[in-house]
Order: sequence, then C-alpha cells, then structure tokens
Amino acid sequence: MAEGLEIDLASVQFGPRPVILLQAQEMRASVFRYATGIEALTITTPLGEATFLPFKGQQVWDARFLGRRLTMRSMFEEPQDTSDYLASYGAFLIHCGVTAMGGPGPGDTHPLHGELPNARFQSARLLAGSDGQGSYLALAGTYWQARAFSHNYRFHVEVRLRPAASWLEVAVRVENLRSVPLDVMYLAHINFLPVDGGRLLDTVADDGAGIHVRQDSPPGLPISEAHRRLLSDLAAAPSRHRQMVRGGRIDPEVVMLLSCEADAAGFAHGLQLHPEGGADVVSYRPAELPVAVRWISRLGDQEALGLILPATSGIDGYSAEKARGRVVTLPGGGTYSCQYRCGALDPAGARALADEIARLKPGHRKVTEMGVHASP
Repeated sequence: MAEGLEIDLASVQFGPRPVILLQAQEMRASVFRYATGIEALTITTPLGEATFLPFKGQQVWDARFLGRRLTMRSMFEEPQDTSDYLASYGAFLIHCGVTAMGGPGPGDTHPLHGELPNARFQSARLLAGSDGQGSYLALAGTYWQARAFSHNYRFHVEVRLRPAASWLEVAVRVENLRSVPLDVMYLAHINFLPVDGGRLLDTVADDGAGIHVRQDSPPGLPISEAHRRLLSDLAAAPSRHRQMVRGGRIDPEVVMLLSCEADAAGFAHGLQLHPEGGADVVSYRPAELPVAVRWISRLGDQEALGLILPATSGIDGYSAEKARGRVVTLPGGGTYSCQYRCGALDPAGARALADEIARLKPGHRKVTEMGVHASP
C-alpha cells in the first residue's frame, strides 16, 4: 500500500469502460463514465465494492458486499444528469443538507433535502493509506458554497473501505467560513434493499416514547385511506413495522423518528437481520447525530429501507426544525463533524451485534428466541 497516496480525480479521464486507476494490495479503484455522462469511481475489496459519484454529491450510487447488493431498488438504472432530487433517485447513500434538509414546509424556499444531494463537488480525491485500523482506500471531496449576506461554508466528506471490512466508514465535516453564525442541517440518507423475512433490530423501545410514526403526508404525495389506517395502526403498535413481510406494500412511505440508546463507545446500532443470519447495519453516534429517522417505501419498482438515517434534525424542513430547536448553529469560524458506518455483516458479526443490542434494550428478546439462528 502506498502510504499517503492522493490522486486528484479532476485530472483523470473517465471513459465508457472501467479503467483501473490504482491497485493496492487486495484492493483496487477503477473509473468510468455512465451513459448519462456522470463520472463514477468503484472501489473493490475482497468482500465487495462500492460505486461513487465523485463530482455529483459524492453519492454512493451502489454498494455490494458479502455476495449481495445492499442498495435499494429504483426505476433508475443509472444516475441522471439533473439537480432534481427525485429525477435521479436510487443511491445507497445520499448526503443531505447543509443550509436546509428535509421536505420544505410553509415559508421554506429550500429544495427537497437541501443543496447537497446533487451538488457539483469542486474537489474529489482518491486516497490510499493506513491508520490504526490498517490499510484503506478512500474517496474524499469538498463542496464549497457561498451566498452574499447569507452563508459561506465548505462541506468535506471522506468514505473509507478496508480489505477485511464489509462496510463503509464515513466522516463528514462542515466549516463555517464566515465570522457570523451558520445554521447547519445534515442527514445521511442510507437506502438498503428490504429483505422479505428480515427483522429490524435496534436499541429503541417499542412504544410511543421510542418510536414516533409520522401521520401527515408530505406535499405532493397523496395517500390512500388504507395507508392512513396503516400509519394509525403503526402508531398504536410500533413493533408491527419490524418484520419485512413478503408482498407488504407501503405506498408511498412510512416515516418514523427513533430514540436510540448508545453503547459504551457512544455508538447506536440498527440491523436488518436476514433470514439466513447475515444483516445490514448502520452505526452512528447520537451525540453527533441526535435524530434517527426510519424510512420505508415498498412500491414494487421502488423498494427501500432507510434502516436508520442518522441526522442532526427531523425532516420537516428548515423552519419547522428550527422552531423545534433541532438545527445546529455554528459560531463564526466553527466546525461541525460526525462519523458513521453502514454496510453488511456476516452471520457471526450479525449475531454478536444483535446480542449487544439485546443488552442495550431492556426487554428485547434475543435473536434465537425469534426463531432466527445464525450459522456457526
């Protein structure tokens, strides 16, 4: 592994066929361009791969680990050349924020989930190196935005992959470049594929205090009476949502706010435990990202599980979240940062984390008591 190697992707030629840019021990990075014109970088490890859009929001367009695709199903085969959030939808990880996030409410003028999702990053770099946890390949990038009399900030993100890990390590930093305060909102929109027979585990109490089910419909998303009944039933018995039922249609979406307990290291965890014993996982620090959103949509051509979307605030838009005191305010020259992990676990890793969740959640039944047995 080349220590401290950095490649500026602005100087790289992205063609229609993948070209290996870097081979480092058991990992490699290749670049290509989608037919829609969007540049892409794929980092491959012995356990899987992730495909990034280095200059388009630094989205993680696709993730595949442990022999399966983790990413939600959508109608978009490739990312589209658009800034419209819903006109290019289906990535595994979308960064949302910074000056606003969520659906715009009354009085809001910001776009859905802010300016970050499809932002054109001014800097994108492939990194190779090692740290206390071993070697890695990473994509890092910076997006700068300034508006006179309003804001001036830099958004930095770095995502690391390691040879023996089946997850992504994400680090985010926002720098306020002005001398006056800056309101910051951030949400990690992590979109897994729902698995029939899967079970959702976390450190959240199955009651109204631990899980709040949103009952209203976002603007532009009309809902049926049947869906209203579903939301009402989930509000009365939140634990019903934990089983991924075959043929269970959710149109258009179920949105929840979760109150997650952290472990001794300060991390909260969520699992989609698969019937065969493996799992999807999100781990984050509530001290950095105090709001956990769960989002589920099952429409056939769109199948998505936002297992845990760690965030600084809820998703009702800037004005509503500011009024609730759920917007981070950075002083002049101040910095906000957070870290989280998302990806897959093998049966042994899933079982170990499920047991840890059971210890953190009073009254939670162990995995073997649910009839799901991990392979030895």
